Amino acid sequence: MVRVFLAGIIQGSIAEKRIHRQDYRFRVINALNASIPDADVLDPISDHPNSLEYSARKSQDVFFDLMRRAGGIDLLVAFLPEASMGTAIEMWEAWRSGALVVAITPMAVNWAIRFLTHRVYTTLEEFEAAASNGEFRQLVEEHLERMKPRINSDKLR
Repeated sequence: MVRVFLAGIIQGSIAEKRIHRQDYRFRVINALNASIPDADVLDPISDHPNSLEYSARKSQDVFFDLMRRAGGIDLLVAFLPEASMGTAIEMWEAWRSGALVVAITPMAVNWAIRFLTHRVYTTLEEFEAAASNGEFRQLVEEHLERMKPRINSDKLR
């Protein structure tokens, strides 16, 4: 089983109490499931569809729990049509833990994207094509294979 965290813009730079369209999540999840049938996808929006209505305490608990969970997965896919502070932190946590970090974004020159990702797809269509033609699955398999010695040695501690 491949543990996947679906990160991506939710509020981004919106100043008022609303979120960006989230329909990209269905497309990413469908591509993931087609490419990696044993993917176990954690999708924060599915788990917290009404998060804008949470109390301050619950919001804080959810935020820190999601950051912790991003650091305990095998693969993080980040959808970033524009900057997202939460997604950047999730990317950092995943990268720090040795997970494969993939971004779907036109912002390939952004330092967080450049230094915290293993692969950038500039559009959702490019990601879907890679998932469809086997390129993405190969990327995931190669990364997991490289991580095996580290994973096994971590279990010995």
